[in-house]
Amino acid sequence: MAAVEAITEGINNINVADFNSKKNRIQVSNTKKPLFFYVNLAKRYMQQHNEVELSALGMAIATVVTVAEILKNNGLPVQKKIITSIVDVKDDSRGWPVQKAKIEILLGKTKDFDKLMEAAAEEGDIRNGEEQG
Repeated sequence: MAAVEAITEGINNINVADFNSKKNRIQVSNTKKPLFFYVNLAKRYMQQHNEVELSALGMAIATVVTVAEILKNNGLPVQKKIITSIVDVKDDSRGWPVQKAKIEILLGKTKDFDKLMEAAAEEGDIRNGEEQG
């Protein structure tokens, strides 16, 4: 009986871990939101969680890579992990699964992240003040 309880506890722990990891996941679409929506959202997620996971299927993969590269070119994240795979996605128009490419990119804060974000915020305040003045 103890073995069954240990297995049940292990399964519950896996579910909790999976739920927690999804708090910092952004599932990117190449049609629903503009590119810089995802760039700014990723910055916010890194501020809150210290890392962000960008995920996309099919044609949206190019958008995810672009978002990651924009952030990296600004010196904000360090690339921790890239996972590629093929997943089955149900196609409602055909009624059977279709295989799609999937990418997951895990980005973490650089040591200068907070300083860079603070400098960008101050620069934005200065610009906004000049426009109003």
